[in-house]
Amino acid sequence: MRVAHQHRNVVAFTLIELVISAALMAVILTGAYACLRAGFSGQRIIEPRSDALQQARVALDRITADLRTACPFPQGSAFLGVRRTIGKTDADNLDFATHHFIPRNPGEADFCEESLFVERDAKTGQFTLWRRRNPAIAFDPLSGGSREVMATGLSGFRLEYFDGYDWYDSWGEMATGTTKSQLKSDKPNSSGMPEAVRISLALESSPIDPKPDSASTPSVLVFQTVVRLSLPTETSSGNPISNGSGNAAAKP
Repeated sequence: MRVAHQHRNVVAFTLIELVISAALMAVILTGAYACLRAGFSGQRIIEPRSDALQQARVALDRITADLRTACPFPQGSAFLGVRRTIGKTDADNLDFATHHFIPRNPGEADFCEESLFVERDAKTGQFTLWRRRNPAIAFDPLSGGSREVMATGLSGFRLEYFDGYDWYDSWGEMATGTTKSQLKSDKPNSSGMPEAVRISLALESSPIDPKPDSASTPSVLVFQTVVRLSLPTETSSGNPISNGSGNAAAKP
């Protein structure tokens, strides 16, 4: 009796094929991990910068809108800009009146007294830019009203003022009453309104979750804009407002 033997073809991976497959898989996983790590690193760098950009855009837009419709105070200095520092950080002050205000309560008009100032948080040590607004003609134009946060994490807030010919670090003189010396002052920036204000806003842009052993200093982004005020044909100092076509030096 003959027994029929059936031969079956057995298909399987060889040892060499398994080693090659494992090596290729390791290369693919290493590349994927490197791409994922680069993506997270880019996110830690970009997100703080985008937040700083958004803060600066909103703050500068609000300040620009207020300055474009600036008007003199009813009493005292018409426009007051003070050069100020906190430690080594620029922290200028600005007090002025503006018509960029929407009345919300009975008896209010579009007139508003406004202040821009910087304060340091005693707990975190960070600097914050504040805006104070008072929609009433107060006896003291530098107080009263309510305030709101404009930007946090400041590294500097610098203001410069243009009179049509030169830039100044400060503007106006605060006094309780008007005197002859103020009315006939030789300084063009001691009375009246400036033609333009240059705003420099510096914000910190630190990476998210920095390494504990990292000795790198936080990066700083500086945003700058020039705001031209809507003034009459002539300023109080008698200098005509230049539109950039007559005197090249008068163009901010």
